[in-house]
Amino acid sequence: MPMHQFRILCLSGSLRRSSYNTALIQALPFLAPDEFDMIVDTSLGTLPLFNPDHEEDDIASVRELKNLVRISDGLIIASPEYAHGISGVLKNALDWLVSTVDFPGMPVALLNASPRATHAQAALREVINTMSGDIVEDASISIPLLGSNLDSTGITNSGEISNKIRESLYVFLNHLAQRRDVFDV
Repeated sequence: MPMHQFRILCLSGSLRRSSYNTALIQALPFLAPDEFDMIVDTSLGTLPLFNPDHEEDDIASVRELKNLVRISDGLIIASPEYAHGISGVLKNALDWLVSTVDFPGMPVALLNASPRATHAQAALREVINTMSGDIVEDASISIPLLGSNLDSTGITNSGEISNKIRESLYVFLNHLAQRRDVFDV
């Protein structure tokens, strides 16, 4: 396979400076197969609050997010849990994407930096399914980072954690490759 065959957009649902979800997303380019061109987008906090009256407006941050989705072959999301749900900033970003023609059918892997965040994962699955995204369950994993004090470098250098992430990414790669084979027939 040629290098960078698939472009993957990686999003963290956290705005915290020392977020485990953001650290997890930032570690992905160092752990990804050569076939992945990983785009780590940490700009969700720049999006205005979703308002359907402004969907057709040319808002630079919204336009950029929609463009990143349009040019991506897959999406990886890591979200914290707040009050038994996904973060407001992530829900806001997904709301901006609801009406795009590029999201339906988009392969999505859900990463979780805290296995306790079951409500957020369930809520995120519901939103992605409602948006007609293709959740790749076998690539969606929980990594117990809560309390680990690991940043992206620590995650990358942690043998057990990095191996689990690599396995997830290879499952995602295989899903994308099979999907491409089906659509290229």
